[in-house]
Amino acid sequence: MEAKAYLRGLRISPRKVKIVLDLIRNKPVGTAMAILRNTPKAASEPLFKLVKSAMANAETNHHMDVSKLYVKECFVGPGRIMKRMMPRARGSADIILKRSSHITMVLAEKE
Repeated sequence: MEAKAYLRGLRISPRKVKIVLDLIRNKPVGTAMAILRNTPKAASEPLFKLVKSAMANAETNHHMDVSKLYVKECFVGPGRIMKRMMPRARGSADIILKRSSHITMVLAEKE
């Protein structure tokens, strides 16, 4: 049995989120939350909330034991990209790409 939680449209680049997700993949939930609480990255706070949400889904919807949960799978994909212009020299312009992320968290029970 698996419990999933999604986070859509997080305004952090997927490249930056992937660094934090690599730290918690295949770890027990308690360890993963401790890692996220002590990691000084911008993505760690939204990921902490996402793990808590997935734990609540597991307990409420699937009646799983919270003490046996681990992070089975977690991945990030690109979300919407906002395009902005920045004026440059001699009347030209550069495009600024403000990237966002869609994150999926899957928790499962250890047997």
